[in-house]
Formats: sequence, structure tokens, C-alpha cells
Amino acid sequence: MLKQLKKINWLSGFTLSTALVLSLPIFVVISSLFSGFGPTLTHLINTVLSDYISNSILLLIGVSFGVLLIGVPAAWLTSVCDFKGKRVFSWALLLPLAVPAYIVAYTYTGLFDFAGPVQTAFRELTGLSYGEYWFFEIRSLGGAICMLTFVLYPYVYLLARAAFLEYSTNSLEVCRTLGYSRKRAFFHLSLPMARPAIIAGLTLALMETLADFGTVQYFGVNTFTTGIYRTFYGLGDATTASQLATILLSFVGFLIILERYSRRQNRYHSNSEQRPAGALIRLSFKDSCLAWVFCFTPVFLGFILPASVLLYWSFSQAEFELQEYLQLAWNSLYLALSAAAIAVAFSVLLAYAKRIKKTRLVEGSTTVASLGYALPGTIIAVGIITPLAWLDHQVIDFAERYLGLDLGLIFSGTLFALLFAYTVRFLAVSMGAVQTGLEKIKPNIDNCARSLGESNFQVITRIHFPLMRSSLLTALLIVFVDVLKELPATLILRPFNFNTLAVHAYELASDERLIDAAPASIMIVAVGLLPVIILSRSISNARKQQAS
Repeated sequence: MLKQLKKINWLSGFTLSTALVLSLPIFVVISSLFSGFGPTLTHLINTVLSDYISNSILLLIGVSFGVLLIGVPAAWLTSVCDFKGKRVFSWALLLPLAVPAYIVAYTYTGLFDFAGPVQTAFRELTGLSYGEYWFFEIRSLGGAICMLTFVLYPYVYLLARAAFLEYSTNSLEVCRTLGYSRKRAFFHLSLPMARPAIIAGLTLALMETLADFGTVQYFGVNTFTTGIYRTFYGLGDATTASQLATILLSFVGFLIILERYSRRQNRYHSNSEQRPAGALIRLSFKDSCLAWVFCFTPVFLGFILPASVLLYWSFSQAEFELQEYLQLAWNSLYLALSAAAIAVAFSVLLAYAKRIKKTRLVEGSTTVASLGYALPGTIIAVGIITPLAWLDHQVIDFAERYLGLDLGLIFSGTLFALLFAYTVRFLAVSMGAVQTGLEKIKPNIDNCARSLGESNFQVITRIHFPLMRSSLLTALLIVFVDVLKELPATLILRPFNFNTLAVHAYELASDERLIDAAPASIMIVAVGLLPVIILSRSISNARKQQAS
């Protein structure tokens, strides 16, 4: 330990300090357990806590089945099978990533609710009245499972497809020579080999499920995220909200342990050879039609239908003031750009510290600093508001007592709290892209630059930045869009009279003004398409480079 401490320079110290600051929300939330059970928590235990637990578990189970049933077969079809439209579906299946789940929920409610056009047309055609026919209740736990499945299956699809593409053609051919059918080869070879990637994608989807607020809140499904928000705002009890967040944090911790346990001592090797076109499984006309329908359905339900409806509502029926939307767009854009710039700046420094100081202290600090993405926005918001409110009171008391100034809220009531929360939440996202770009630069280049008298700062700015341009741009865009879509943290931490596109869409939808919420929603979806397109192109370029 003493040897590790002696090796600390300014970069190591910065890394350790950053990790401690970014892990502050976790410490605050966990420390609430030592406050004891108050009357509010006792009331929640006796009334709704069982609903929070059961609905959250059922939501996780339902979304698990949904994303696996869509993501894994779609990945298999677009990686090892040959059918018409395969090239289009290979990237089109990623499009639902651009649509937030709560926006899909608003759109489907407007279409399929009792007052929507589908049920209205059905009643006019059949002459039936309410109660005389059965129709799927969209505002229900089952509806929430469907909405989340439509937008989260790409996590499983993306990682599973990457795993399927890495397998040797010879392995599949050996299975066929041993008498294995395509079905047996899939279940006995491909699926076990891809299991780590599938579990990793499933874990990401389930973390997003636990973090969701807009969908379950709008559908009236009681989960931990809605309970934390109501306890914090409705009951004004930050301690109890933190204790509920601790329970939710245990769910997240279980998912992380599950993902790591699935990879415990297993090793999956591949020669990563590029599969020639002739080795693809050529489907018959009937099977090709079935594959086309299977791949088209999630794209249609998760992207084409919601985006088309939002466009129609926006240009034909929605009422909005241009000046108000320009202000909302500006608020969202500069907030997202600021958060993206901060997150990427921290990512570059942390990734570079890990590159040049390969010590346990630095590696552990960067790991801790990246844990925020596993936390729902509600947990981060509750964990941030408590220490910032305490800090504000200390600063205000000091200014009044010794300086005679009335400063007001500096941290907890300003955009500082939001930017802090976004950095904690999305640092891991930008870290992944930055580290990927940095790992492609050989260490010998750094050594040559230093031998010529270049400092570490000059190495980063003059050598790394130009070589990592695409990776840095990808990191900026992904964090930018994630901030645009983030809802619970923005709702809790935003300053008074400050709205974003996501908050405005949520407020209008909560007032049942679904059509008026369409313009804000379609703007978020349109911006979300950009990183999806970049991700799709980067995957295609990587495959082409591997083939060459």
C-alpha cells in the first residue's frame, strides 16, 4: 500500500479524487440505512412496498423474455443466414435505440387507448360499446413490458450478433459433418458460445428497465423509480427516498454480479476469421419470408410506427408556440453539449491516466468512476441533492455571517447539480468509446514523442486527439443523446422554471395532451438517430477492415 501511495503523481491524485467525487451518490444513498426506519418508510412497507418489489421483479422477468426472444434470433438470422433484406435489417434492427421508452409509451397510448383511433374505429365498425369487447389494456404492467421490450432488445441483438459473427465457419461445418441439424448446431454450439455476450446485453437492458421512470409512471405501474420520485417530491422525505434507492441499488448490484458470474472462469476462443459469403446458410423462399417478417416486426413496432405517428401528429394536429419550443430546444442542446463535453474531458484524463500509470490504485479508481451508468437516474439524483443541499446551506450561512451577502442556492438549485448528475450517469458511456480509441494507438508512439521532448499534455493534444477524432466524436454524440433522453434525474434536479424537451413531453403527456407532446418527442427521436447511424457504420467499417 505504501509503495502504491509513493507512486501517486498529479494524474493519479486526480483519478482518485474524481472516483471519490463521482461515487458520492452511492455513499450518500447507502448511508441512509444508518438513519433508522422513519414513519414514512414504515407506512410504505405496510402499503405499497410489496407492489414496488413485485412489479419491479415482474417487469424484469417480462423484459428478459421479450428482449431474448427478439434479440437472439434476430442476431442469428442477420449474422449466419442469407435472405433478402438481410443487409438492411442488420442496421435497421438498431433503430429503436433512438427512441426513448416513454415516448413509445405515449405514442401507443394515443393509438390504442380507449379514446384512440384504433378502438374508436373498432366500436364504429362493430357497434359494440365499452365493456362489451376485450382489448389489450395498454396502460398496464404488460403494456410497460411491451414498450420496454420494443426499445431495449437492440442491446441483446447488438452484442449477440457481434459474438455470432466472430465464430469460425469450420466450427459450424464440423457440427454439420457430425450429423447436427441447424437447430441442434444453434442450441448446442452457437448459443453456448455467445452466452457471455447475450448475458452482457441482457444485463444492460435490465439496468435500463430498472432506471425507467417515464413509462411506468405514465402507465400507473408502481415500481421503485416511481416510489422514489413520489416519496422525494410528494412526501418531501429525502431520507426515505434514499432508503428506497438503496433497495433498488441492491437489484442493480445483483445484475452486475450475475453478469460477472456468467463469465466467471469460462473462456471462449475464436479465430475471428471472416465468414465467406458461400458459407452462409441459404434460406428457402418460405424461410426467407419468415425471417423477413421476424426482423421487420420489431423494427416496425419499435421505430417505424412510433416515428410515423409522431410525425403525423406534429405536422397535422399538434399545437405549439414556436418561441417556446426554440427555448426548450436551446435549453436541451446547451445542457446536453455541456454534459457531453465534461464527460468526454474526464474520460480522456481518466483513460490516459490508466494508460500511463498501470497501478491498482488508478485502475480501481477508473472502475469506481465508471459505476454510475449502472445506477438509475433517480438514485443519482437523490444521492446528489442531499450533499449539495448541505453544501449550499453551509455556503449561505458563511456568506451571511461573515460577508453580509445573500447568495441563494449555488449548487443544488442550479444547473451544476444536473451537470454533476449527468457526468456520474454517463461517464462510463464516454469512457468506453475513448478507451477503445486510445487502445488502438500503440504505446511506442507515446514513447517516441516523449523521447523528442513532448510532455504528456502535448502527447494528448498533438498526437492522441487527431488519431482518436472518430472515437471522441462518437463519445460526444452518445452522451449528448443520452442526456437529451434522461428524464428522472432532470425532473428531480432541474432548476425552477427550467424545462427541456424531455421534461416538456413528459408534462404534456401527463396532462393527457399526447398530440401536443409529439413535436418535442419527434425532436428527441430525430437527434437520437445520429449516434445509431454512426454506431451502425462503425460496425460495418470494422467488418470490412477485418475482411481485408
